[in-house]
Amino acid sequence: MTLQQFMNEAISPWMREDGPDSDIVLSSRIRLARNFSQYPFPILADESDLEHISSFIREEYEHQSFQDYQEFSFIPIQKLSPVERRVLVEKHLISPHLAEQDHSSAVLISKNEQVSIMVNEEDHLRLQLYYPGFQLTKALEKVFELDDWLEEKVNYAFDEKRGYLTGCPTNVGTGMRASVMMHLPALAWTQQINRMIPAINQLGLVVRGIYGEGSEAKGNVFQISNQITLGKSEEDIVEDLKSVAGQLIEQERKARNKIMEQSAKRLEDRIYRSYGILAYSRIIESKEAASCLSDVRLGIDLGVIENISRSILNELMVLTQPGFLQQYAKKSLAPNERDVLRASLIRERIQLEN
Repeated sequence: MTLQQFMNEAISPWMREDGPDSDIVLSSRIRLARNFSQYPFPILADESDLEHISSFIREEYEHQSFQDYQEFSFIPIQKLSPVERRVLVEKHLISPHLAEQDHSSAVLISKNEQVSIMVNEEDHLRLQLYYPGFQLTKALEKVFELDDWLEEKVNYAFDEKRGYLTGCPTNVGTGMRASVMMHLPALAWTQQINRMIPAINQLGLVVRGIYGEGSEAKGNVFQISNQITLGKSEEDIVEDLKSVAGQLIEQERKARNKIMEQSAKRLEDRIYRSYGILAYSRIIESKEAASCLSDVRLGIDLGVIENISRSILNELMVLTQPGFLQQYAKKSLAPNERDVLRASLIRERIQLEN
């Protein structure tokens, strides 16, 4: 795979597949933080150490395949333009932190974009694996296998008492972050989500926006992940997250049903107004686009809108981001120019769907 191939498609191949409860859970992700035992962590390492790690990963894993994850491509971050970096962030293939690096940082991405391994971010390696829908257990099993495959050639920094050693103390232990990306429009509309977030935080979990720490929950999409990595096994962490996510799924379904029972016409009016804005507007800002896309996705899930694919939300949420818009235009765009192009691309995508 070439860099251009990763840039051309707004939606990753794995995202086109449905999974369990995919009307509410967009994706399940497991991320592991790992470090080489023989090198200082990135925050203390010198450039030669980081270059050794980057070169090792490239030599050993570029163009390799593991199980269903075909042909890993090695992409050095420092060779990417600001727009290319932003596109990879918008597709969740790298973190915002890695996009800011200019030293020997890189990412290893599988052909279907289901697996990406960030090199020399906050840790030497950060492995992340996605599955569509609510599939945390399956994602955990597969990331364990991926982790074992890498460990055949990498000696991890590990302590018998503390577990995996990481650049940030909050990741010590399992080094794992498990997360689910959830579309919760009914809980947001009824403001129930505002009462639930503090309770979720007390359970050792955290609720963030679509791009993780510090990001806004646009389009009623929330990322729920674990905070605790030390003192619990990976399986226990996943079970705790599954339990809370399962309750959120149940409450979201109840809220959707209640709105349909009590305010069906108002709901349909809101959904079709948002559809009309997306289908006919000539200028649209990213926040308004995300809100309208959320309404239309809910309309698709409830059967109010037919003949449009559910994956349209996933696709347009990336397609309408600033980085992808500029990648599509092949030039830098001012905010007002992005708003015009965003509206045009959404109209074209909806017409194509119809």
